[in-house]
Amino acid sequence: MTDYTNPTDTELVTRAKAGDREAFGLLVERHEASIYGLCIKMLRNPEDAEDCLQEVFVKAYKALPTFREEARFSTWVYRIATNACLMRIRKRKLDTVSLDQPLQLGEAEIPREIADWTTDPASVVMNEELGGVLTRHINALPANNRIVFVLRDVHGLSTEETAGILGLSVPAVKSRLHRARLFLRERLSQYYSSGEAMA
Repeated sequence: MTDYTNPTDTELVTRAKAGDREAFGLLVERHEASIYGLCIKMLRNPEDAEDCLQEVFVKAYKALPTFREEARFSTWVYRIATNACLMRIRKRKLDTVSLDQPLQLGEAEIPREIADWTTDPASVVMNEELGGVLTRHINALPANNRIVFVLRDVHGLSTEETAGILGLSVPAVKSRLHRARLFLRERLSQYYSSGEAMA
């Protein structure tokens, strides 16, 4: 029995394909926060992320008739968002002179997504310092490993979802993620042991 008060993504996709714009609007409302979160983590700029968010759902709406529903709608939209972000990053590298490596996440620190419950100024400074160190080392990851790390560990997608979005096998995702984690563990171990980030 269809639940019209809380339809599934599949039901909304079916209705949207039949021309129901309200159904597509509900899909946008349901997924825009997570897609924006992905865009902001990859593009590191709120304006770029908002522009990319709009672009993603425009592309999704136009491509909806070709969506074969072999994957979940959320995975399909993540794939569109990832490609849109990568295109913007590549264009940014062409338009600007930068010392950053290709597909960088940017210079800003990764925003915390949990409430900052501490009132200890020393803890705040340490957290900000560690955040900066972690961001620099994430940016130093090879591009292929960095994208996997961001989707899997920063944005919290499953290994299977990450594989589907990037068009990789699950073992390939696990391998790249393992290399990224080893790299970061080594760099952070050095930071903790010496108090200084590795060059």
